[in-house]
Amino acid sequence: MGDLWAQERAERLAQARPLADRMRPARLEDVIGQEDVIGPGTLLRRMIQADRMGSVVLWGPPGTGKTTIASLIANHTGRPFISANATMIGVREIRDLIDESRRQLENGKPATLLFLDEIHRFSSNQQDVLLGDVERGVITLIGATTENPWYAVNAALASRSTVFRLEALCEEDIATILHRAVREDALIKSREPVIDDAAMSEWARLSDGDVRRALNALEIAVLGHDHNSPIKIGADEARHSIQSKALKYDRAGDAHYDHISALIKSIRGSDPDAAIHWLAVMLSSGEDPRFICRRLAILASEDIGLASPQALQMASAAWLITERIGMPECQLTLSELVIYLASCPKSNSSAQAIWTAMSDVQNNRSLDVPQHLRSGKDISENTEKADYVNPHLDPEAGHSQDYLGVPKVYYEPGNIGFESEITRRLQEEPPVDPA
Repeated sequence: MGDLWAQERAERLAQARPLADRMRPARLEDVIGQEDVIGPGTLLRRMIQADRMGSVVLWGPPGTGKTTIASLIANHTGRPFISANATMIGVREIRDLIDESRRQLENGKPATLLFLDEIHRFSSNQQDVLLGDVERGVITLIGATTENPWYAVNAALASRSTVFRLEALCEEDIATILHRAVREDALIKSREPVIDDAAMSEWARLSDGDVRRALNALEIAVLGHDHNSPIKIGADEARHSIQSKALKYDRAGDAHYDHISALIKSIRGSDPDAAIHWLAVMLSSGEDPRFICRRLAILASEDIGLASPQALQMASAAWLITERIGMPECQLTLSELVIYLASCPKSNSSAQAIWTAMSDVQNNRSLDVPQHLRSGKDISENTEKADYVNPHLDPEAGHSQDYLGVPKVYYEPGNIGFESEITRRLQEEPPVDPA
């Protein structure tokens, strides 16, 4: 009787586990997606199969399989496995785990696999506790993080681990996992749901690459029905069952710089639609519009420059208006500016001119100011002060005199936009006053 009760308790515990956990694959062959990381022939796959695991860091967005891969490593290698969240474990507990793993090694047993989820939340002191024993192989660390480990993880610890980057799953892979859940999960099967392909497609699309989010939505949709009525789920019900989309954006992390980079490069590539999309993502995610204005003002000088001098005026005006009216109204101003900048002719000739000149000044011998360009107080009575020609008085001689002392060309205008007019002006002989 006791065994029956134990079995019943185990079944209840199993049913309490969310669908995403129940569907976690137990074999490498069952993994869907992440072929570049754990597919046949990959480095991680070979490490697992040879049981030659060193410490690794799994880096990727939520719901991409970091915990699944850690559990597969544990299942396949048969090593002692401890899973913890970095926010819930302290230095003393880490030391205890390391000591226990050391005792196991001394007794001829394999080292413990320590899976630390959200390792980026570990303080520097906590990460330092792991450093020496990870390097010596006393404990094998599997860290999981949504943040760039080269910034969020102790540099020494990251350098002693192999970093694997996981990407968001494609819609096809997520749909495949959803279909598998309907076929194989006992709890879902017991409800005998009829689910349209359109519903599956909606979950795959709206989950935004997060398979956990898609499976949660499927479970909510199925278990939210009355037990006594047939379960039919279409696209509308699928949309209602999935939580609001959480944009992949962190103003303090990589996404902050990745998105402004995408915005700048889209404008530089003259694609207003892409530029507006990235602007919308940043504004929807709570990005400071003043930061966007600052970067667009830089772009107006660097990437558009004298091909369209009005771009800098537009950027300046948009920045001023944004400061004065704020969100949400300034999104209209920023939209206008982004579209205008994307449509402008592009030239970085003026930027290249100052970059080249700055490099020249900083890396080469300093040039003396030519005598005829110096101020009057800096030259004696018998110098060549009279050699300076004022272009207002003698345009032809004034424009042709030497202003640098050595032959240098820093500014080379192109033939796009207003720079074609600048090229014409610089090549044109100065007009001579007929008087």
